[in-house]
Amino acid sequence: MSKRDYYEVLGVDRSAGADEIKKAYRQLAKKYHPDFNNGDAQAEKNFKEVKEAYDVLSDEQKRAHYDRFGHQANFGGGGGFEGFGNFNGGGFGFGGIDDIFEQFFGGMGGGRRRHQGPEQGSHLRYDLEITLEDAFSGLEKTITIPRTETCEDCQGSRAKPGTKPETCSSCGGSGQQQVTRNTPFGRFVSSQVCVACRGEGKTVKEPCPACSGQGRVVKDKKFEIKIPPGVEEGTKLRVSGGGEAGLRGGPAGDLYVVLGIRSHKQFQRKGSDLYLDVSIGIGQAALGVEMEVPTLDGNAPLRVPEGTQHGTVFRIKGRGMPHLHSSGKGDLKVRVGIKVPKRLNQKQKELLHEYSKLSGEEAGVESKNFFDHLKDAFSGG
Repeated sequence: MSKRDYYEVLGVDRSAGADEIKKAYRQLAKKYHPDFNNGDAQAEKNFKEVKEAYDVLSDEQKRAHYDRFGHQANFGGGGGFEGFGNFNGGGFGFGGIDDIFEQFFGGMGGGRRRHQGPEQGSHLRYDLEITLEDAFSGLEKTITIPRTETCEDCQGSRAKPGTKPETCSSCGGSGQQQVTRNTPFGRFVSSQVCVACRGEGKTVKEPCPACSGQGRVVKDKKFEIKIPPGVEEGTKLRVSGGGEAGLRGGPAGDLYVVLGIRSHKQFQRKGSDLYLDVSIGIGQAALGVEMEVPTLDGNAPLRVPEGTQHGTVFRIKGRGMPHLHSSGKGDLKVRVGIKVPKRLNQKQKELLHEYSKLSGEEAGVESKNFFDHLKDAFSGG
């Protein structure tokens, strides 16, 4: 029986990028995964077909050979066996010989055995955005996430309460079946996952109605998340056991809360230091001024000495963000900008003209006065 085109299997165009191929594979793999289809043979067949298509199209070299030769590619110059690569560097390469036998003969020894014992559940990720103030002081946050949990009715056995899973009659509980194949190289006996029990060694005749025989159900779960002071963008907080429920009595996975920090209208952050821009007048810059500036925990005094230039940065020690993994805090760095007035009253103009004369600067409409020089200085003119 001829194979379907791999692009058709995944439902993507031949020009699809790697991300689009991966997205399509994940959706189809979830749809046809044996764990969610309760022994449906056709779903298992579809799952294998989807995986085979993804294994080729997700590998640039394999995809290039497939685009050129299709399923009947002859990479080695020999008999043109379907699915083979070039042992001399093309296609699968020598390191992929086990994969080749797996595809062509169905496995040479034992096959790919499904887990029969306890298996840990999948990890989950939750993205949480907080404010800079929250990151400064720390907080406790309640979040609600949907996750799979062990079915309370059957305790994860998948069987209807009062019944139990039975040993698979097809494989005797091994989860594997022996398969004989005739190939151009002779007769090969291989092992593959038992179709009847999907490799678990157990079958369920009466599925649990509460979970439809899955052993797990989806529920909303609330978690109290403690966010310590000093967290940064991208900080990951681990909640042990907060992920998906395990299989066959296995432990639950973990929940990872990934923090994002909202932009602040006043402060910028670099590590544990905060940066703040403030403006002062021309007279304050020339004569000096004592002022207060905001921080995340109240105001702090700042002394600006006389003659301060535009862009000068002052450090206020210990008024930045808390250190996440140690005591103490970073610094607040205040950058001073000199504010040039757009309009002057007559008295102000007279005083500035007088200053210009005393400073030996030209003043008047036809020449640049002190005010114009200041404008040029701060505009790059």
